[in-house]
Amino acid sequence: MIVKMKFLSISGPRNDIDRVCDQYLSKYEMQLENAIAELKTTDNLQPFVEVNPYKEPLAKAEQFAALLGDDNRKVDTSMSKEEMLDMIRDINHDYVNMLEKKELLKKQADDLRERLSVLEPFRTLELDMHKSLRYKYMKVRFGRIGVDYYKRLEKYLFDDLNAIFVQSTRNENYVYGCYFVANVDASRVDTVFNSLHFERISIPSAYIGTPEQACEELQKEIDQVQEEMKDLDQKIEKLMKSHAPQLIGAQKKLESMSNNFDVRKLAARIDQGEDDEKEEYYILCGWMGEDDVKKFLKESEKDDRVFVVVEEDREKFFGEPPTKLKNPKFFKPFEMFIRMYGLPASDEMDPTIFVALTYTFIFGAMFGDVGQGLCLFVFGGLLYLIKKINLAGIISIAGLFSTFFGFMFGSLFGFENILEARWLRPVEAMTNLPFIGQLNTVFVVAIAFGMALNILVMIFNVVNAAKKHDLENLLFSHNGLAGLVFYGFLVLTIVLYMTGHKVPGNVMMAVFLGVPVLLFVFKEPLGNLVEKRHKKMEEGKVMFFVQAFFELFETMLSYFSNTISYVRIGAFAVSHAAMMEVVLMLSGATEGSTNWIVFVLGNILVCGLEGLVVGIQVLRLEYYEMFSRFYRGTGREFKPFNRKEQ
Repeated sequence: MIVKMKFLSISGPRNDIDRVCDQYLSKYEMQLENAIAELKTTDNLQPFVEVNPYKEPLAKAEQFAALLGDDNRKVDTSMSKEEMLDMIRDINHDYVNMLEKKELLKKQADDLRERLSVLEPFRTLELDMHKSLRYKYMKVRFGRIGVDYYKRLEKYLFDDLNAIFVQSTRNENYVYGCYFVANVDASRVDTVFNSLHFERISIPSAYIGTPEQACEELQKEIDQVQEEMKDLDQKIEKLMKSHAPQLIGAQKKLESMSNNFDVRKLAARIDQGEDDEKEEYYILCGWMGEDDVKKFLKESEKDDRVFVVVEEDREKFFGEPPTKLKNPKFFKPFEMFIRMYGLPASDEMDPTIFVALTYTFIFGAMFGDVGQGLCLFVFGGLLYLIKKINLAGIISIAGLFSTFFGFMFGSLFGFENILEARWLRPVEAMTNLPFIGQLNTVFVVAIAFGMALNILVMIFNVVNAAKKHDLENLLFSHNGLAGLVFYGFLVLTIVLYMTGHKVPGNVMMAVFLGVPVLLFVFKEPLGNLVEKRHKKMEEGKVMFFVQAFFELFETMLSYFSNTISYVRIGAFAVSHAAMMEVVLMLSGATEGSTNWIVFVLGNILVCGLEGLVVGIQVLRLEYYEMFSRFYRGTGREFKPFNRKEQ
């Protein structure tokens, strides 16, 4: 059902707005509207231009609370506003200092790792780097050379070069090492190595000992820096945990204070009184549920600093109120389908309960199996209770109807010989119909059920049109009274004929079928007449009748296609039995030697795949065959200012 909304205007002294939000509006859900935009008849309204002072402290409190994790969630809300702000300021000062130290250590560690990565390839060289880089009569060049060029160097040039190359590590692309060359030959040898794409790698002369010793020393320094960083992390964690209850409490209070302050974005301020005694007042306006309005008025009636006005006829002058749905817990999950299509407007009926009943009933008829239905009920119910997933709740309820129809069809995990069918077996049951002959019974029942649903949703459309005072659609629409008479009489005639009874005479057919058709054709001019709209026909008479002909053809086609669409209910009921027969055959159950692994996997596959397809097909029936006849879904969601995001 849709909660009836009232439009309120709340005013009082400007400096009292936070108290009102905290004391009253935090208890009752209210969707605030922009007061300056809404209250157009009030003069001298001005916006609030204050900057929210709680945004930055709240962001810091949320940041610090996130560092606490999920442990130690005690809450201390005893601090005053000044105490909270001072605490967050002090914690932030220490936290920033430790972060700066950690950042310096991180840069130091990165620098050490970079130096280690440069030295690592030369780790196996047995030489004193400090001494070798200071030879007086010899040069030492560290670097790497491509594997292919190194082979060429080995084969052709080593004998002709006055140099010695000492290899260190080697991978699939490069050979790392160094070469020694006398000072007098250095220029020529460097040229040869450069021609072979030898890449020089600069090694600082500050290292003492062998490359191995230098690498070990660098690794020790890296480990030491990492220990210092861990120590800082522990200090940060200790700092946060020492103030954990206060931080959580500050976060909650600052969040409320920040939300209350943000109300100013939608509020207006107004000056009243003479220049010498001028006082500033705030004005808040918005929508609140009817029950909450009564409680709010009762609670605030003795508060002389709050003035509340309820605009009874607000919707007639200022547009549509927002939509807030309120349904029993059993039907609550099905609101998801309504939101997917669009919330009902305030002058529409809420189709949640209708969808819940028809969706689960049709799902059960299309997927009737005791065992698989119970599995859907149990697993869907557990998932809904644990995770609160609406779709899981829908699956669980649909599983109950699958179980019910499983008993009606006598189907248990595909076995048709264990349970006795309380109604019929979809594959076997046949019905003789006049003119048509033999037809599967579930197909006949599905079409009859579809006809009944079409009539029901037309009645819903009549109710909606009456609530909106839309006489044109109420009287002349193919989904209004004219369509209800036409389709209802047509259904009655078909039912009488198929059951062997006497059908209505020609005169009755002419009246109950002919008159509604004329109303369909002249819907627009008749609507203008009853609505007293002085509208001239824009197109000529010929174009009017051509357009009316095609619209009438589309209407008749929609009646037929909507009705035939319900055949899918019977088709899926039959196909489920056929699919499970295949599973039983593959598992050997029909021959008496069941392969239980194949049987279980087959049931899981059918349950998952067919459950998904059936769920989508039923939703299609809801949206296209039912909603299209009575429901618009043009409402806007009710969004109270103090709602917490899920």
